Amino acid sequence: MALETRSSAILRFGVFEVDVRAGELRKQGVRVKLQEQPFQVLTVLLQCPGEVVTREELRNQNWPADTFVDFDNSLNTAINKLREALGDSAESPRFIETLPRRGYRFIAPVTGVDGTTRGGVNAAAPGRSRKLLVAAAVVVLTAAIAGGLFWRARQMGHLTERDTIVLGDFANSTGDAVFDGTLREGLSVQLEQSPFLNLLSAEGIHQTLRMMGQPANARLTPEIAREVCQRTSSAAALQGSIALIGTRYTLILRAVDCASGNLLASTEAQANDKSHVLDALGKAASELRSKLGESLSTVQKYNIPLERVTTPSLEALQAYSLGLPTEVGVTQQMLPFLQRATQLDPNFAMAYRAMSIAYSGRDSVLSAESGRQAFKLRAGVSEREKLNIEVNYYENVTGDLLKARRSCEIGAQTYPRDPRFHFRLERTSNALGQYEAGLKAILEFQHLVPNDWAGYRTVVLTYLLLDRVKEAEAVAEEARTKDLDSGLASVLYGIAFYRNDPAGMARQAARTTVVPGQEGLLLAMEADTAAYFGHLRKSRELSRRAADSAELAVEKETAAGYYAVSALREALFGEAAKGRQQAGIARQRSTGRGREKDYGVALALAYAGDAKQAQASADDLDKKFPEDTIVQFNYLPTLRAKLALSHLNPLQALEALGTAAPYELGLPAISYYNWPNLYPVYMRGEAYLAARQGSEAAAEFQKILDHRGTVLNEPIGALAQLQLGRAYALQGKAAKSRAAYQDFLTLWKDADPDIPILKQAKAEYAKLQ
Repeated sequence: MALETRSSAILRFGVFEVDVRAGELRKQGVRVKLQEQPFQVLTVLLQCPGEVVTREELRNQNWPADTFVDFDNSLNTAINKLREALGDSAESPRFIETLPRRGYRFIAPVTGVDGTTRGGVNAAAPGRSRKLLVAAAVVVLTAAIAGGLFWRARQMGHLTERDTIVLGDFANSTGDAVFDGTLREGLSVQLEQSPFLNLLSAEGIHQTLRMMGQPANARLTPEIAREVCQRTSSAAALQGSIALIGTRYTLILRAVDCASGNLLASTEAQANDKSHVLDALGKAASELRSKLGESLSTVQKYNIPLERVTTPSLEALQAYSLGLPTEVGVTQQMLPFLQRATQLDPNFAMAYRAMSIAYSGRDSVLSAESGRQAFKLRAGVSEREKLNIEVNYYENVTGDLLKARRSCEIGAQTYPRDPRFHFRLERTSNALGQYEAGLKAILEFQHLVPNDWAGYRTVVLTYLLLDRVKEAEAVAEEARTKDLDSGLASVLYGIAFYRNDPAGMARQAARTTVVPGQEGLLLAMEADTAAYFGHLRKSRELSRRAADSAELAVEKETAAGYYAVSALREALFGEAAKGRQQAGIARQRSTGRGREKDYGVALALAYAGDAKQAQASADDLDKKFPEDTIVQFNYLPTLRAKLALSHLNPLQALEALGTAAPYELGLPAISYYNWPNLYPVYMRGEAYLAARQGSEAAAEFQKILDHRGTVLNEPIGALAQLQLGRAYALQGKAAKSRAAYQDFLTLWKDADPDIPILKQAKAEYAKLQ
């Protein structure tokens, strides 16, 4: 009796699948590491499910007579390892049952690819059939070994899903500079299609090189790549070479074990001419993926030709590789390279995505145009890059955060070792007010990229948003001990404010060792703090300096945002003329599409009494951002509510704010500059005051005071005390009202005396006495 080739090669039980020919055990599609002997035992048991296989039979089939081993101990070890891989136990077996002094029995039903199910404890086959099946299993195993396909032979050069690869530079002996950097980038893109392989990130390489005393752009020779590999506990270093032999190009890829230096796998490909080099590289990369242990199914599924994923133009790919982010992130100097790449190949989707990110904060119109073009061209790229393009498009072009989050989730599930999806998932979750989900995502990012300052900064920020300040401080201290706190100045400033620590705030504000863009942000935070305590003139000057700093960094939208925040502060405090003036400057500084700037200006105008201009701005926001989650469910409800209050219609205001409720506690602006949070809550409190519903108003203002980590030094954090006093007065709670007024007036004891809202507060407090 011979086993049928296909049905015997693949066997399934529970959530597991065994590929007998390939010598692999997979759980829900993911390969489970299992040594040769346990795998042989499993294969024999699976051929006769429900039947007892004696220890003697297992010895005869798996331990030849000339093998000198302690059979009993070897078999027991094999069974234990097999149970460990399956999550099974001898006491409560789900798969392998022990029959004392007799042998073992596979008690779960086993299904072949053809759908036929056999076995289970109540489906014992006749003894003769069992013996034939056992013999047939041996035939299959023998054929696998003879053909060089058995698991152990393949496993020698294999990696696992948890292993990391360091991708070194190509050795180029052709004399043609177009291959310098280009082939490494092409190979990186091709390998990143794989959900199995995991390349060490550029940030990880840069940080390790710095610790080695090497420049961030040091050439990754085989020696340096292997040291980076060892320092990062990676499994393999991958090197490539290209040579011109006659008229043909020869490419060789070699994967070396970092610890031993032994060759794990290698592959070679030829190209008849220069125009076919990328095609040859793609084929070599696909072959290497299989040799390193990736399943054939995923190699086939995630294997778009390199020329389609990137570009058929070597020159365009070279320009793209030169325009990718460096150790310090995206800079203005990268744009010419990316522009050149799209000029050489107008269908280069990945270059357009990189341009969209590079323009972000500098020119919102061009950023959106580039992101939109990348989205249009995404059909031809790899699944991983397609998801990255979609996340950028939904987050930064349309603003649909629900779709952005969905793409992030798919990316994190399909490519769990790719830190980018976890980082973006944190951003979208926090923007929607889902801070626990944001914390989970950023902690996973930090697990994957343990020495990244941006990861530390975001972990600290998210703990602060959750009012878990002790944990935020502990993470910040960990970053300091690793010398990774240069980018944490703004969040450390926030912690100091939370702790009522003026010296700590001053220390952070005075720091000179900060990452690019932080100087302006720290000035903006100082401006907020000054306004929080009623120092409006000082706040105005600090905002101007923050905007000037952003202008020097060629971040026009950020500069415009600082002026918009200043305009809103002025209008909130009753300085209508100053608010309109600052709003005008914000418009002048903008490139024309800044979502936050438009909202800040519109809300400032509404508070300044310019309802007509505020309404026009609100309509313009609605028109420009019809799919934007934050605009539609945070900014516009707040604007419409304020406009309704200006027309003495508090009920309409409350109705408008209804759509904001699910996301009102979120961090709406995921850019770097400090931005007003919780304004839907503050506006709802004002609406309840106007409707003379004191209890409901008090609940809203108390909500602001209860979320100190989110509000921090925003002006509404101080004004909420005043508004709480007004809400208690409406309820006739004189003592509570006086206490709230006193809290506000204590905060503003040294405030500029001519601020309109301060004069009003003093007058109201006097009446309470």
